[in-house]
Amino acid sequence: MSLRQQILILHLMNADLGSEVTAWALYDGALGPDEVQMQAGSEDTPPYGSVLDAMRDGWRVFQASAMPERSAGQGIGQLANEYWLERMVEIDESG
Repeated sequence: MSLRQQILILHLMNADLGSEVTAWALYDGALGPDEVQMQAGSEDTPPYGSVLDAMRDGWRVFQASAMPERSAGQGIGQLANEYWLERMVEIDESG
């Protein structure tokens, strides 16, 4: 068995870790070279309802962004309330 990292980025409605997920991305180091990573907009439902839900499933929060909210009028900038989570998962490399 070998360990691989998964990174989950969750954007929340507000700064409360229990608030609703509004956008997300998943980068899965456990996928094989021929498997397709999740693409932006490829999923209609977030993998978790909140950061707290993800934490209860074994994800560790390692970064929270303090970036200002995106300007709705200009449509530019980063989304606010961004949290980065990671977990290590076992993979079977025996074939």
